[in-house]
Amino acid sequence: MLFRNRFLLLLALAALLAFLSLSLQFFHLIPVSTAKNGVNSKSRKRIMPDPVTEPPVTDPVYEALLYCNIPSVAERSMEGHAPHHFKLVSVNVFIRHGDRYPLYVIPKTKRPEIDCTLVANRKPYHPKLEAFVSHMSKGSGASFESPLNSLPLYPNHPLCEMGELTQTGVVQHLQNGQLLRDIYLKKHKLLPNDWSTDQLYLETTGKSRTLQSGLSLLYGFLPDFDWKKIYFRHQPSALFCSGNCYCPVRNQYLEKEQRRQYLLRLKNSQLERTYGEMAKIVDVPTKQLRAANPVDSMLCHFCHNVSFPCTRNGCIGMEHFKVIKTHQIEDERERREKKLYLGYSLLGAHPILNQTVNRMQRAAEGRKEEIFALYSAHDVTLSPVLSALGLSEARFPRFAARLVFELWQDREKPSEHSVRILYNGVDVTFHTSFCQDHHKRSPKPMCPLENLVRFVKRDMFVALGSSSTNYYDACHREGF
Repeated sequence: MLFRNRFLLLLALAALLAFLSLSLQFFHLIPVSTAKNGVNSKSRKRIMPDPVTEPPVTDPVYEALLYCNIPSVAERSMEGHAPHHFKLVSVNVFIRHGDRYPLYVIPKTKRPEIDCTLVANRKPYHPKLEAFVSHMSKGSGASFESPLNSLPLYPNHPLCEMGELTQTGVVQHLQNGQLLRDIYLKKHKLLPNDWSTDQLYLETTGKSRTLQSGLSLLYGFLPDFDWKKIYFRHQPSALFCSGNCYCPVRNQYLEKEQRRQYLLRLKNSQLERTYGEMAKIVDVPTKQLRAANPVDSMLCHFCHNVSFPCTRNGCIGMEHFKVIKTHQIEDERERREKKLYLGYSLLGAHPILNQTVNRMQRAAEGRKEEIFALYSAHDVTLSPVLSALGLSEARFPRFAARLVFELWQDREKPSEHSVRILYNGVDVTFHTSFCQDHHKRSPKPMCPLENLVRFVKRDMFVALGSSSTNYYDACHREGF
């Protein structure tokens, strides 16, 4: 009898364990090995770590997480902070587009399955998301400069197209817009309630992701705006150089910078081994894999918490990703030291900085046009601007990065105007090359507008080490 009871007890325990095992597998709490079409599609750990604080040494995974810029709780920002006797006069905002689908595909692997429709019950989410979609659907008659009027106003593909803005990207800029609205409109009343078209300046490149990012930020900033008041200008160049794009010396700096990048890559034997391992996994020549810029696709997998691709020969893994990301960090460090990129940046960023300074000067004179300007751009737009300003320690522009120029008037001395420069909400004014030491000589938490004007009109050319005093001469000087 006792033996029978023990047997029944063991049988019940075995049944319970079997049930628990099946349940855990069903809910994906333990990995299950499966094979499909001969490919080892073993379920691997999700690749989204959760660091709480910045590590004491440079960590490629932590840096990648910052680059993803995954929307979370409202961030702290220093925009709009000024003594009470200062009046906000104008704001110029430069943004990088939000999170996007890759521009490249890793050869012989399946594209990451990312849904680019905008869905309310999918994270990340923003309270204005449904209203944004509804408002964009009413904008078919919007008047934009050609060819922008042929672009979709919001992403809407069940499987993202190459380079398409994702829901994450839309939410990132809805958050940016709402943050700027709370500070600049609600607190500082930058625009009147009956604002007009000429008080805004909106410009974007001809990519759908930049137009849609600009519209996302604009909707967060001016919810349910009147489409008749909105006019986006088209910028053909990612440098936003307008009619001043021909600059031979700038191109020479870029060629030398690209040569530096190439030589650094050749010296990195670990990077070459990593590319070789990845090439074997996807069964292509190493040169072909490298040309496909695999880190672009890998960042999409990483930012969206999707496992890296596998083939019959194995899986691309986190160790491969870390090596490539570490090399990128090393490349940025050497880039700062060699200064070739600085030369490229001073000439590459001059047209857009000159346009911005001219606009700020008009605002300081009391003009009410273009008091809020928005440039919806790319990493290759913001990066040269940051470098030209002397912000060499700034991190590479993340998805939905924002760079803000604020112009303030001292009510106690109305003829005096000052500027603040903010990068992703951090006040970097006194890290710029034109205002590094000013805070030591003045109690004002800002930089005189004259410093920025002098920098753009004169000192940018001096920094090139030439006798040129204007943009044209600097671009065409001989003997470089």
